[in-house]
Amino acid sequence: MSSMRFALASLVACLAALPPAAANAGDAAAGKAKSAACAACHGPDGNSTNPEWPKLAGQGARYLEKQLQDFKAGKRVNAIMNGLAAPLSDADIGDLSAYFASQKVRLGTADPASVKLGERLYRGGNSASGVAACMSCHGPSGKGNPLARFPSLSGQQAAYVAKALQDYRSGARENDPSAMMRRIAERLTEREIKAVSQYVSGLHG
Repeated sequence: MSSMRFALASLVACLAALPPAAANAGDAAAGKAKSAACAACHGPDGNSTNPEWPKLAGQGARYLEKQLQDFKAGKRVNAIMNGLAAPLSDADIGDLSAYFASQKVRLGTADPASVKLGERLYRGGNSASGVAACMSCHGPSGKGNPLARFPSLSGQQAAYVAKALQDYRSGARENDPSAMMRRIAERLTEREIKAVSQYVSGLHG
C-alpha cells in the first residue's frame, strides 16, 4: 500500500469511530470542589507524579466523561476506579471532567534512545504491519480530538501509555470505539509500544 493510501486509510478509520454529538459541558469550578479523591492519585491539578497513573490535566472533557462513565458501568475495569466512579452522578462526572480538562499538563522527558522509532510510528505508522499513524487521530502535537473523544497523549506518562497499549493488545481493555485501538495494538511489538509511549511523553505543540 502506498504511503498516501495508507494515510487515507488511517483517516477513514478515525472518522468511522466518531461518537455522537457532545453532551452539555460541566462546571469546572464545581469539579475542582469535588476533586479531592481524584487528587490523591492524579494530583490536585491532574498532573500525576506516579508514572503508572495517568495525567488528567488538559485531557479532553468528553474523553474523561466517557472513561468515568465506562468505569461506573464496568465497561472499563480497574478496582480503584470502579469503586470511585460508582457513586458519581452524571453532573459529578461532567464537572470533574471539565475541571481537569481546564488544567495545563506538565510535559515529561522522552527517552532519547526511543524517540526516533517512536516519532516514525507516531507520524507515519507502519504500513508493513498495518499500523496507522497515531497522529491521524491524536493530532500532530498529540492534543487529540476533544469532540471525537480521541484523547490527548501530549505529556502523558510513558508507563501508563505502554500499559494501555498492552491492555488493548491483550483484550484486557476493550472500551475503545469500534475496537480501533485493539486492532492497532495487536500489530505493535513490545519495542514499538515502548518507543511510541516514550515519544508521546515529551510531545508538545
